[in-house]
Amino acid sequence: MSSSPAPSAASSDAVSSNSAPSLVTFDDVAKTYEMGSETVTALTDISITIPQGQFVAVVGPSGSGKSTFLHLLSAMDRPSRGRITVGDWDLGSLDRQQQARFRRSMIGIIFQQFHLVPTMTARENVALPLILAGVAPSDRQGRAANALDIVGLGDRMDHRPAELSGGEQQRVAVARALVTDPPLLLADEPTGNLDSETGEQIIDLLEHVHHEQGRTVVVVTHHFDEVQHVTERVLKLRDGRILADEDC
Repeated sequence: MSSSPAPSAASSDAVSSNSAPSLVTFDDVAKTYEMGSETVTALTDISITIPQGQFVAVVGPSGSGKSTFLHLLSAMDRPSRGRITVGDWDLGSLDRQQQARFRRSMIGIIFQQFHLVPTMTARENVALPLILAGVAPSDRQGRAANALDIVGLGDRMDHRPAELSGGEQQRVAVARALVTDPPLLLADEPTGNLDSETGEQIIDLLEHVHHEQGRTVVVVTHHFDEVQHVTERVLKLRDGRILADEDC
């Protein structure tokens, strides 16, 4: 992310999801786990594409395969069958170092737990991915401050997590996910630890980032009602399969 909040991709006003090139492709993907003598199927027969600039909600009950879907998409796990590509990256072929480079350059992840370092200020927490990416110290502070401005915390950047509300901590986590300017933003139950009003503010923030920057957003959630007013597409999972793939 540069020092100004210019978008890294075409605005979602300018490029519709129907005409945009594909960013994510799942091609006949399955994932199984060995549990002692038993083989458990977490996902099967998943074939989808996600265009650049689309806001997608992945919903389903516990055990439906949502977490596995996210782990595969973030290269935290490998498919047992099939192929997953994000941009030019073939995720199943990456070694550990390549997986780390992929995550640094292509995705930002927002977790249900904020995962902030308690001894660091908001700006220092946001700057952490830039350290891992080898960004010069002279550039890190400005980029972290700019990311915090985007999420409305420009006046709180020198506060530590204990001095921030839950919603503010999640905004710091959103800024941290954005600071490397990734084309793909992943959110794993981002409102799970927040009250309903604060959770709605976080979803609206994700929609703002999507709308203003043309960024692709995938939100995994149990509760479709939290995102239905902003999402453009919903993937409904049950028992490891896509039950429905619907435009909103």
